[in-house]
Amino acid sequence: MTLEQQAAWDRFQAETADARQPYDIFAFGDGPALADELLALVLSGTKQATAARLNLYKTMGMRPPAPGDLSLVLDGRGRPACVIETTRVEIAPFNTAPEDFAWAEGEGDRSLEHWQAAHLSYFHRECAREGSFFSEDEPIVFERFRLIWTPGTQ
Repeated sequence: MTLEQQAAWDRFQAETADARQPYDIFAFGDGPALADELLALVLSGTKQATAARLNLYKTMGMRPPAPGDLSLVLDGRGRPACVIETTRVEIAPFNTAPEDFAWAEGEGDRSLEHWQAAHLSYFHRECAREGSFFSEDEPIVFERFRLIWTPGTQ
């Protein structure tokens, strides 16, 4: 955790009296522009879910998120922007994503078709960087969350 991230976490804890430690510190997406785009959706209340490959957690040596986990979300430049709390997690194959999950992710027109196309592209890019291949029956961590803190909201 950087000094700026620690300062934001300390402020979150002081303002909310929440003593939990962060499960993760991350930016959405795989680049600064996408991180900022998705963060804006979180801050507006539109984006309340995210999806990741279960294999990614295994590669990083992390367990998947669980309800009650807190994460510090960064903007595209790596600066702390908000804290989210995981509310629900399901692990299922990519090709079983439900329509309501696509809506909760809040991206594009919020349809399942848009969600599938955008995430296929994203997961293929991610796998290419790892030297692996993505399969539509690969297990995905479908995470729902709620925004619980932004600097200046308390």
